[in-house]
Amino acid sequence: MKIVDIRPTTVTIPVEAPLRHSNGAHWGRFVRTIVEVETDDGLIGLGEMGGGGESAESAIRSLKPYLVGHDPFELEALRFKIGNPTASLYNNRTQLLAAIEFACLDLMGRKTNLPVHALLGGKLRDSVSFASYLFYRYPNPETGEGEVRTHDQLVAHARQLRDTHGFTSHKLKGGVFHPDHELESYRALADAFPKDSLRYDPNAALSVEQSIRFGKAIEDLRNDYFEDPTWGLNGMRRVRSMVDIPTATNTVVVNFEQLAANVLDLAVDVVLLDTTFWGGIRQCIKAATVCETFQIGIAVHSSGELGIQLATMLHLGAVLPNLSFSGDAHYHHLVDDIIVGGKMQYEGGRIPVPDGPGLGVQLDRDKVLEYAELYQELGGYTYDRDPGRPGWFALVPNDRWADPAVAARPTLTIQKGS
Repeated sequence: MKIVDIRPTTVTIPVEAPLRHSNGAHWGRFVRTIVEVETDDGLIGLGEMGGGGESAESAIRSLKPYLVGHDPFELEALRFKIGNPTASLYNNRTQLLAAIEFACLDLMGRKTNLPVHALLGGKLRDSVSFASYLFYRYPNPETGEGEVRTHDQLVAHARQLRDTHGFTSHKLKGGVFHPDHELESYRALADAFPKDSLRYDPNAALSVEQSIRFGKAIEDLRNDYFEDPTWGLNGMRRVRSMVDIPTATNTVVVNFEQLAANVLDLAVDVVLLDTTFWGGIRQCIKAATVCETFQIGIAVHSSGELGIQLATMLHLGAVLPNLSFSGDAHYHHLVDDIIVGGKMQYEGGRIPVPDGPGLGVQLDRDKVLEYAELYQELGGYTYDRDPGRPGWFALVPNDRWADPAVAARPTLTIQKGS
């Protein structure tokens, strides 16, 4: 079996309401690039990567000379072809490699009629648990619904998600409003769901000193961990030394050199493994093995997935013996998906691991066409800008907080090429 072609398609799929974060917002939709890798025996493997548009599609197409004639089973050779560590000093392809690896694993499974989890050592669990992923949100610009700005709105949204999907762990994506406001929101969640666990992630928007103050103020709660309150391994190390909550990251331990540095001088207790950021499922498994050896916690991280990447997260979660935390997923914010059967469903806060060949998902070609056309109509958007705060940009650490008293309903009319 040899690769003969690779095809990228950028799609954009609406979410219920624009999601706010410390650096800007998801402007009412996710933009993702679907990757199809075709072999000489007519099989097609599926991959996915974040972002999209002309640059992502061009980058994927540029890999065709590296891939034509390559055997999808030769994954270590693929890693060095695409992600050679010295060549990558000039051409960082980690996320491209991840999308291709997903597709190759999918091809291997389709060829052998085995699910990816069987190729990775066999599943240890039939489903993977997830936390609610709570964002402060602008209202949907068309319906006016879905705003999350006040403590009451946040608790009501969390309760609706809990009732609908069964979540028993709740993650608040912060870094939007002043830490005092977000601290009150976080404690309101704890009061509303006293038997559930919590996690707070301001995307490194806080200074070390603010992080310590915030962390000390929530030590009495049922915290899973304190995720990226501040920037950098040394900043996290200082916070960890003064706050009695496990620290976690998906920003400052995302490769093996950083993992080694963390092992040698512990700053992060829980490493959040993202199948895209680490360069594929297999790299995450390798990292998880290191973490198992040194008794560092792990969880599965989310980077705004559609069904293809969600499948990679599920197969990863299925095979990790040391997975002790529920994963993250943006997935429930989506209004649709590009896989056959539509969105995967939560059952008691968990999603079943696909057992079909490969990743166990198929493209719904009509949906791909629909959302590719929507991308062509709307284009991309500036993820690191806030549509409700023109001219604003974030600092790290930040001191330019949004005002929770301001009820904004920004239009999301950015057009392709603007």
